[in-house]
Amino acid sequence: MDWNSDLTSVKGIGEKTVELFHKMELYTVRDLLYYFPRDYEKFEEPNTILNCNNSGIVTIHAKIPYQNMELRKAGRKVLFKFYLSEGDKRIDITYFNMAFLKNIFLPGQEYVFRGKIEEKRGRLSMEQPKYYKSEEYANFLNTLQPIYSLTKGLTSNFIQKAVKEILKQIPLEEELLPEYIVEKYQLCTRREAFETLHFPKMEEDVLNARRRLVFEEFLAFCINVKLQKSTDMNLTVVNPLLRTAATERLLEQLPYKLTNAQLKAWEQIENDMAGDYAMNRMIQGDVGSGKTILAVLALIMAASNGRQGAFMAPTEVLAKQHYDSIIEMKDKYHLDIKPILLVGSMTAKEKRRAYERIEMGLANVIVGTHALIQGGVTYYDLALVITDEQHRFGVRQRQRLQEKGDNTHILVMSATPIPRTLAIVLFGDLHLSVLDEMPVGRLPIKNCVVNTSYREKAYQFMQKEIDAGHQVYCICPMVEAGEMENLENVEDYAEKLQEHFGSKARVSYLHGKMRPALKNQIMEDFAAKNIDVLVSTTVIEVGINVPNATVMMVENAERFGLAQLHQLRGRVGRGKDQSYCIFINGNQNNKTTERLELLNKSNDGFYLANEDMRLRGPGDIFGIRQSGEFAFRVGDIYNDSGILLETAALADEIILAESTKILFPLLETFRAEVGNEVDFRSI
Repeated sequence: MDWNSDLTSVKGIGEKTVELFHKMELYTVRDLLYYFPRDYEKFEEPNTILNCNNSGIVTIHAKIPYQNMELRKAGRKVLFKFYLSEGDKRIDITYFNMAFLKNIFLPGQEYVFRGKIEEKRGRLSMEQPKYYKSEEYANFLNTLQPIYSLTKGLTSNFIQKAVKEILKQIPLEEELLPEYIVEKYQLCTRREAFETLHFPKMEEDVLNARRRLVFEEFLAFCINVKLQKSTDMNLTVVNPLLRTAATERLLEQLPYKLTNAQLKAWEQIENDMAGDYAMNRMIQGDVGSGKTILAVLALIMAASNGRQGAFMAPTEVLAKQHYDSIIEMKDKYHLDIKPILLVGSMTAKEKRRAYERIEMGLANVIVGTHALIQGGVTYYDLALVITDEQHRFGVRQRQRLQEKGDNTHILVMSATPIPRTLAIVLFGDLHLSVLDEMPVGRLPIKNCVVNTSYREKAYQFMQKEIDAGHQVYCICPMVEAGEMENLENVEDYAEKLQEHFGSKARVSYLHGKMRPALKNQIMEDFAAKNIDVLVSTTVIEVGINVPNATVMMVENAERFGLAQLHQLRGRVGRGKDQSYCIFINGNQNNKTTERLELLNKSNDGFYLANEDMRLRGPGDIFGIRQSGEFAFRVGDIYNDSGILLETAALADEIILAESTKILFPLLETFRAEVGNEVDFRSI
């Protein structure tokens, strides 16, 4: 067995079980070793009913009362209900499709119940809590138990058994880092890191283990970025572009004036494209800060020079929206450009016709998805590639794109606000332009952070907006039931909403595990106003522009970082109507509440990004999901910002001392294990 072995080579994983792992996009031994727990459950001393909190995750010790237990059908589900009480405090307990429990919970027996407690219609309730006999719970007391994101049919215990088998056979003793680095930065070994993260004893051990893997991942990334930058700086262009009056004419015709930040960014782009070296620039700005008009100006400059420009979006829906917008501007402002659309869902005949027009130079503004850089596309004279709201960044992307032209100019646009100290490291091979002003006239989004008891009021508000002809997003952290306990999932939540709204609203759902064609169809239906409520995972944070959507509700908002919540919020507020964002906090922890309250105070993504970095620390690894923008296997740019800055400084030292060759094994392993290449698949 080696790192690349198929999972069927692991004892206990057969042909049927491996299909469950494939559903979670786990195929090799390496994939499973790096599939770390999403959370760790701490088994603390249980509380009495009287002393437990009235919201959040609680553990209570109670006696099964002498009462009639209710067992009935509700639609396709079987409900088993009873209540626990002490003094004048009562908690209603509900289990779904677990009728057998009626024969297990006997009056007078003592159990420990652990789950999420919330208030519904003035009564406290727990749905589907875990249950333990008192002596069974005592065995777990004061331990850490891993919780993995799961799919139906898999358990955390099964994953642990499989990992244990792998660790017996995989050689992890070979050290990737030089001994002096391990000692200087007090890092544990790789074997200790993997064993501890899957089989933890203490929280401190888990943090040290994570630090080791994050350190090597970030170090390899930083070295790659810095080496790439030194290469990119020497990429000369044979035919520099000339400044053109066509861009000035468009600026004069626009019904609005560019902000000072936009004008400064355009000047930088224009200077880069007219220079002797290939542009590698990023435009970083909030949703609505005006990045798209800068992209159009750059495309016009390329086309006016008799060259071609490509505009690449992460999803087909967004690519089509960009294309339609460019066509509208071409007609309205009489632009001398020849746009064409190229996306994966086009028929073979349509693609062939597009390829011919691109190769012959009959199209000079090419808008599309990752289809733009596939092998079948040959450009007549490609001078510029723009990537919009990229899902992942990798320092080798430039090389791949520039091969389509002659040291092509690269412009990257990102709506993910990142603190400048981190951006300098993460985009070290790109020059940064920041749009920190919003155009005049945009209505600020109204925000509220509430607990789960306000959900019913939120539904009423959503119905009001739907009745007014508007649309709604609902975000859940999970795809299906069973991935994590006590978290809302897309499939069940969509069913629950459809039952609630009935014929008054059309509800659909969307998640990243769907086939690309189905995802595109659902997003197109939502954009066409054929869906009133779209329940989704964070797959929606980029890739669709629906000005008619006025409400964004995020369930389990405590599971996400502020930057990602801000990204999600950016899906609304795109039209002329007032928009609203409702963040449901399922955890009333004071620190969590303080963090989420910042969303009430500010719509400024850069402010929130800096606050996110300040408020989150390594200890927050338990339960906060990182943004998808930088899909490192282990590291998170906010939780681990200190390590990122530390490894960036070390990378400078290594390159200055010309000792990168001693880290070649690390770089090769990083490329194999992490993959440091842009991922242009539709999310």
